[in-house]
Parts: sequence; C-alpha cells; structure tokens
Amino acid sequence: MRFKKLIDIFESNNKFVLTTHINPDADAIGSEMGLYYLLRELGKTVHIINHSETPYTLKFMDDDEIIERFDPQIHDDVILNSDVIIFLDLNSSNRVASMEDVCLKSGAVKVIIDHHTNPEDFVDYQFIFTEASSTGEIIYDIIYESGYKITKLKTAEVIYAAIMADTGSFHYDRTTPKIHKIAAELLQLGVQPDKIYEELYEKGTLGRLRLLGSALSSLNQAHDGKLTYMVIKKKDLENNGAVEADIEGFVGYTLSVEGTQIGLLFYDLDDGFKISFRSKGKIPVNKLAEEFGGGGHLNAAGARLNGESMDDVIPKVIASAKKYYKYY
Repeated sequence: MRFKKLIDIFESNNKFVLTTHINPDADAIGSEMGLYYLLRELGKTVHIINHSETPYTLKFMDDDEIIERFDPQIHDDVILNSDVIIFLDLNSSNRVASMEDVCLKSGAVKVIIDHHTNPEDFVDYQFIFTEASSTGEIIYDIIYESGYKITKLKTAEVIYAAIMADTGSFHYDRTTPKIHKIAAELLQLGVQPDKIYEELYEKGTLGRLRLLGSALSSLNQAHDGKLTYMVIKKKDLENNGAVEADIEGFVGYTLSVEGTQIGLLFYDLDDGFKISFRSKGKIPVNKLAEEFGGGGHLNAAGARLNGESMDDVIPKVIASAKKYYKYY
C-alpha cells in the first residue's frame, strides 16, 4: 500500500501542523483542509498555519476560519512542540517563506505530500506522485486507499475545488479517466459543481475585472505568434483597486490567442516579480521555468525572481522559449 507509512505516522502521533506554499492556490488550500478534516476525524490535534493570508477568492473553502496566518510569537511554540509537520503542494522549504527556519528547527517528523518534480531533501518522508493532477487528488487517494471514507460534504467540496482548479476545470493534460471518476464520486457525496465553479471563478471584484482589462491591453506576441505574453505592474493593481490575488487565472488568456503555443504572464510583487508559464501540446514549460529558478508541470509552471529587473528579464525568457516549440 502506497500510504502505509503515512497512516502509521497519522495513527502514532497526536499533534500535527499542516502548511503550504506562499500565496496559496485552491489546490494548496483544498489539500490542507481535506487532510485537516481527516486528521480531526482521527481525533488528532491539528493546526493549519500558512505564511500567506488565504486569498479572498478561496475563503469559501475555510468558512470556519481554521487556517491561521503565521505569527512567530504565537506559532513558533506550536510548530516546535508538534509531533508532525506536513508540507502540502510544495517541494522546497523556502516555499513556506517566513516559516522556514522554525519548521526546519522543529524536531517533528516532517512529511511532504505533493505532485511537483525535483523535490528538495528537507523532510523525513516524501509522498510525491508527479503523475497526479493535483495534491487534492493525492489527499483523496490517501483517504480511500487507507480504508477511510469521506463523511463530510465540506471535505468533498474542498477536494473537488482543489482538483477543479489544478486541472484547469478538467482540461489540462493530466485530466485522466481516474479524475473524472473521482469527480463523479464527489458529486455523489453532494458536491454541486456549479457552486464550486462560481466560488472559484465568478466571485471577482470590480477591481479584478478592471485589472484584467489592463492585463489584456498589455498583450504582446513574439516568434511569429507562437508566444503570447502579458505584463502587470504594481501601478496597475493600485490604479484599478485590485490585489495580488486578483491575478489568479489571467495567464490562461494568453493561450486563447490563435496560434499561441506558449503563454507567459509577468507581474510585479512587493518583493521581486513572478512569471507564470503555460503551454499547449507537449511543450515542457516547467523546463523553461527551471532556467529562471522555478518549476512546475509540463503545461503549467512558475518562477519567482528577486534582485533583477522584470523589464530586463522579459526578453531573456522570450529568447529562451524559442527552443521549446519543437516539442509541440
């Protein structure tokens, strides 16, 4: 059984801390919440502690405000005195940002549950399945392959939302027959797909739509239309009354331009900037992202850079992309 050791860890320990990457997405939050509900049903003491605040678009996944934002004065002792720390939907320790030092210092058993490639060796146990569509899918597998069951509608909803988001609403390359079977089983438990879709994609603010207008106005192309990219600067957020969470999903518009094989989104952060990479066919944008210190999946990846000018890096990324069209 793939998860025998993990179940041993669950059953032989009591105090758990769950965490995920900076600026969490729906897969990160859904995985945390799904595992939280399982561990609570097993009678465990569980804290979900994240570096970043949950984006307003994902707060529906945590109605009871279970997730705590990291405060060293409050949470250092919780982390240091925990039995187990589980890192979800990430594969390097720096992805927990301000929590990294105390997590590494803790004597707790450390576990990764993830689906990304090239993990760092900073934990005791890795449960990484790169063929999985999402970490949410892995949480589902843990529950059912271990003989447990989903008993709460909320558990089914957060796992469904995690899978929906990380499969691009069931259209990315890893949307397998298995994924549709899982989705069907979650629907049988009462999940309403229209409700989850509305929460994920149709609850944006006016500021978000105005920011989208600015982003679409920035669209540009290279390599005879094979690459389409957009650029968002901090002033765009300020001028439109938007926040960083509003940018989620914008990069997908680059691939909607006919003839585009690679889509890029560059956007300013308070500390550095981020690049989102998307592709069609078999173009490995994760490899392109790795050239700039990032990573991810075949058709979806990201990178975060500090200490460099975004305007200087944009032409470098575009130039590097040219060698990947042959994989299309």
